[in-house]
Amino acid sequence: MRTYRYLHYDVFTDIAFEGNQLAVFPEPAGLTSEEMQTITREMNFSESTFVFPPEGAGTDVRMRIFTPAEELPMAGHPVIGTTFALVREGVIAARRESFVFGLGVGPTPVSLTWTGPMLDFAWMTQKNPEFGGRLADRAGFAAALGVDPGDLVDAPPQVVSCGLPYLVAALKTRRAVDAVALDVRAYNTVCRAAGLGDVPLFVFTTEARREPETRPTTEVEAVYSRMLAPGFGIAEDPATGSASGPLACYLHEYRLVDRARLSHAISLQGVQMLRPSRIHVSLDTSGDTITRVRVGGRSVLVGEGKLTF
Repeated sequence: MRTYRYLHYDVFTDIAFEGNQLAVFPEPAGLTSEEMQTITREMNFSESTFVFPPEGAGTDVRMRIFTPAEELPMAGHPVIGTTFALVREGVIAARRESFVFGLGVGPTPVSLTWTGPMLDFAWMTQKNPEFGGRLADRAGFAAALGVDPGDLVDAPPQVVSCGLPYLVAALKTRRAVDAVALDVRAYNTVCRAAGLGDVPLFVFTTEARREPETRPTTEVEAVYSRMLAPGFGIAEDPATGSASGPLACYLHEYRLVDRARLSHAISLQGVQMLRPSRIHVSLDTSGDTITRVRVGGRSVLVGEGKLTF
């Protein structure tokens, strides 16, 4: 019998039972890739992380990230949540300002902001964007989403990657975003016909909130969003950091919000799942060129335990 300890965090939130759940295994020595995949299915969160000693120069740890269906080369909420977990574990010393994860995409730096000895906020730097294919079949795409073609904005749905590719699509209203009910077969068909392959979907709107905020906050979101990735074994994700970098780049490319606002903006995700998540995004630019992409947020420890098998 072997026992492995884990920490359970809610990520991209400062309130327990909101945000995106994450299981962090800080001492996974001896686990095989197959066992890490099996454990992640058992945890049944969007992702679990497994933290190993560093393998590459210039990194502080090697981290592997699994969804219930597969291993990922990078992801956002696992990096942010694991940063908070490693502070608790003492791997990251109090008031340290930077830390580098070794991921499948290479070294991934994180910057840390503290309130006294307590970690308050973490920013991860993602790769600069790669813009891929566009989807021209608006009628077929709308039908696959279960919305009317008139719900789509003029900007074309397009694949954007800052480490992981997503099909990013803008809708006109929050009502339309909430109405999306993905027909997976039809979605895969329309994507393959456009030469996009199997790619997760990120939909959003810049329509402003109409109802009052349900809890006190000074953070006003620029975007209202959802992410659906059945190919990852994730029907819907309450917070997706790896898609939020591409989101910010798409907003910049098509000028869907004031570009100056993208120096620090917030995407509100997971509302209909009853797990509201606030994902912070930040772009550095030089003229029309994006020179740095960052995604950040907070995390809350809500549990810890052990798996024995």
